[in-house]
Amino acid sequence: MENKKGKTFTGIVVSDKMTNTIVVELSYTFRHPMYKKIVKKSKKIYSENNLTAKSGDTVLVKETRPLSKLKRFTTVEILKVSKQ
Repeated sequence: MENKKGKTFTGIVVSDKMTNTIVVELSYTFRHPMYKKIVKKSKKIYSENNLTAKSGDTVLVKETRPLSKLKRFTTVEILKVSKQ
């Protein structure tokens, strides 16, 4: 049975230069509360790379306990492989 704890996010791998760690960029849009304009925002998170994801891949990451000072996520699966 799969563990249901923690949120999952889909993002694009920005960097895979660290050992066992990837940087994933999460992008989202929202409507500005005052000006009603659609605004794009993004956030970079650090994830444990146990599936050998490369830069440009789309991955599914899941919340986990703190693994280091910045790492709070682990890679669940690679959804789309980049064409590099």
